[in-house]
Amino acid sequence: MAVPKKKHSKARTRRRKAINSKLAVPTLITSPESGEKVRRHRVDLASGFYRGKQVIDPENL
Repeated sequence: MAVPKKKHSKARTRRRKAINSKLAVPTLITSPESGEKVRRHRVDLASGFYRGKQVIDPENL
């Protein structure tokens, strides 16, 4: 069984853990209908549009 030759420092261990635990920021685009920032591939709740077509009525939300 493989055994580590040297002990990794706390800084090295914590740096590795910090890199892998970062949260991903969602990609936002500007909606052409409402001008607000929305997530990609989601319905714009302000205008009700998705891919150039109105799919929901924002008044009923």
